[in-house]
Amino acid sequence: MKTTYSLSSWSLADLFTAQESSEMMAAFAELEAKATTFEHVREELTAEIAADSFLRLIQQYEQIIRLAYRIHAFAGLSFAADTQDQAAQTFLAQVEQKMAALENRTLFFSLWWKELDDKNSGRLMATSGDYRYWLAEMRHFKPHTLSEAEEIVVNLKNTSGAKALHNLYDSITNRYTFYLLLDGEVKELTRGELMVYVRGHDPNLRAAAYQEFYRIYSKDEPILGQIYQTLVRDWQNEQVDLRHFISPISSRNLSNDIPDEVVNTLLEVCQKNTHVFQRFFRLKARLLGIEPLRRYDIYAPVAKTDKSFEFNSATDIILESFAMFDTSLSSLARMVFDSNHLDSEVRKGKRSGAFCSTVEPALTPWVLVNYQGKPDDVATLAHELGHAIHSLFASHHSVFTQHASLPLAETASTFGEMMLIDSLLEQETDESVRRDLLFRQIDDSYASIMRQAYFALFERQAHALINKGATVEEISAAYLENLHSQFGDAVELSVEFRWEWVSIPHIYQVPFYVYAYTFGKLLVLSLYQQYKAEGETFKPRYLQILASGGSEAPVTILSRAGINVFDPSFWQSGFDYIDSLVNQLEVLTATEIHG
Repeated sequence: MKTTYSLSSWSLADLFTAQESSEMMAAFAELEAKATTFEHVREELTAEIAADSFLRLIQQYEQIIRLAYRIHAFAGLSFAADTQDQAAQTFLAQVEQKMAALENRTLFFSLWWKELDDKNSGRLMATSGDYRYWLAEMRHFKPHTLSEAEEIVVNLKNTSGAKALHNLYDSITNRYTFYLLLDGEVKELTRGELMVYVRGHDPNLRAAAYQEFYRIYSKDEPILGQIYQTLVRDWQNEQVDLRHFISPISSRNLSNDIPDEVVNTLLEVCQKNTHVFQRFFRLKARLLGIEPLRRYDIYAPVAKTDKSFEFNSATDIILESFAMFDTSLSSLARMVFDSNHLDSEVRKGKRSGAFCSTVEPALTPWVLVNYQGKPDDVATLAHELGHAIHSLFASHHSVFTQHASLPLAETASTFGEMMLIDSLLEQETDESVRRDLLFRQIDDSYASIMRQAYFALFERQAHALINKGATVEEISAAYLENLHSQFGDAVELSVEFRWEWVSIPHIYQVPFYVYAYTFGKLLVLSLYQQYKAEGETFKPRYLQILASGGSEAPVTILSRAGINVFDPSFWQSGFDYIDSLVNQLEVLTATEIHG
């Protein structure tokens, strides 16, 4: 019998029942005991330590991290479920303070490891099994590591500094409510509810929704801009001035284990291909009868359909599309639902957007979406379930090697979206909906590739400007110029879009995270074309990428799949594929355009 799924909030019972529960108190006590025991191993850490003793210490350390992740996840997920809950806010701040203290108490281990000579580190890594890559990656940071006393100060500073500002940004922006005139009545909406209208077929509502969105954000532009300026200066102080990375983005690149050269090549190829999406936007403008296309209209549906998907129907479509590739994918995705680890309903105060949170290998990930029945919501659910599948495929790894690096972390999620679109196109009989889905494929490619690449380019520029003393007004002007660069004369920009940057959580929370979407989408375009060409023979290679998790360098994992990320032609092939889709759409719509 098929299981029926409905909109719901998630349960955190697999972590803890409540923040003041006896289980939570016991967990804090256990964490303290384990940390105290581990502190005593410092004297065992010598260059001559036996391999089996070293492995035992790593396993001991891993148990501490697993428990710490569980506690922190409960605090973070509770806050995401209701960012206006004062108790959740306070508990998260307390937990982050405790986690910083724990990190400082165990810091000696990573510092000793980074300082160990190459001969002995090689000897120990040779017998460390699944921990090998984690250990090797730690040593990559040796030139950027401070003394133990300095690292302790940085950790403490981050708790009341950057992390506190992240939470403040979330608290401010997630309390926003928006007002829109709908059917003669002004209605109060959340961010997620408002954003539905920017993808609707009514051009006046699209404009009104965007104008209302930036009206609210612009009110707080000075304070949100000041938060960003402070975070950027903090990043510069730590990553460049103290740790001596050659540029602000280089720190993120090393965390991703992606060479600067690869990231630079990726962004350069994107800049050279703005014409691909500009041509698409001109085509869309002609079909919509809006020339030039306004920035309000870039996600406008070409077919006037209000197609929506009831939640259970959406889950059926997603799970069936996953099963068509491999039944293991649908089985793993179903675990998120059956574990009650999905928060799908729209609520005031709930964090906007969507994410997947992998806590540790023994637990099914938690997924948050704000589901409202639109095709985009179905795609978002498939995307986040793809992340969960990726984590579950790699759950045989340690807590240190389960997570894929950021650029590879988008592989299963984006691949899952593409499987979904194929399934929807196959099932849909309404030609207007089918065409709309094809347009949405390119819309989504723009959002995942070019939009994110230009966010990253903006971040590079903004960091440079702020560290030279730029004002919030100057940063907004730079952002507007960034938009002009990517859209050219294909899209007409309204002045309120100069404030868009203050509404992008990623540039606040995880500097330079965004290019991972560009990397991941172009990568998946290549992989998906291989799948279409090779069929069954492709599947083991793809599943091996997922199963690798973060146990090896991304370049190594991808080279096994025949991908050379240093070669500009690899990235160009993704744009060539998108260009071919635009060609197809031009042919399909030629009759309509020319009458």
